[in-house]
Amino acid sequence: MAGSRRDFLLRFAAAAVAAAGGGCGEAPVAETIVAAPLPERGPPVVYGPPPGGWPVDVAEFVALGDRVYFARNHADLDAKAKAILDRQIAWLKAHPGVAVTIEGHTDNRGTSEYNLALGDRHARAVKNYMVAMGLPAARIATVSYGKERPVAQGDGEAIQAQNRRAVTVPRGR
Repeated sequence: MAGSRRDFLLRFAAAAVAAAGGGCGEAPVAETIVAAPLPERGPPVVYGPPPGGWPVDVAEFVALGDRVYFARNHADLDAKAKAILDRQIAWLKAHPGVAVTIEGHTDNRGTSEYNLALGDRHARAVKNYMVAMGLPAARIATVSYGKERPVAQGDGEAIQAQNRRAVTVPRGR
């Protein structure tokens, strides 16, 4: 072994022994590690019928159209998206016992961080439109899944376009 490499390894080993509290005849000191308590978590988000069932038939809502689509790297609502949202809003106004979660999704291009932010913009664009049209903000939650929950797999533009969406999911209040 070359002298400089051997000297480096000896110095490294000596430093490691010293850092471990070892050395001539001393027993290493055992440390007790105490885990911090976990923070309180809120109630879980439930995407299904509330206890006792839905106050109305949500299949009606889904039949109106439960998703809107976005152009690549944009969160603007086009006329077709607004027409779908207008139908959702009318239904939600007629059924005040139902709240919704808006899920923001993106295609798989870009980093996870970028897509989580873009998915959030998709969801907030829908929520902002619904609130502007008279729905109480308290009835609308948002969540971004970014590129993590695609509905279509592949790289073609038609496939990617299916994944750039916001989905309105009914939930109990």
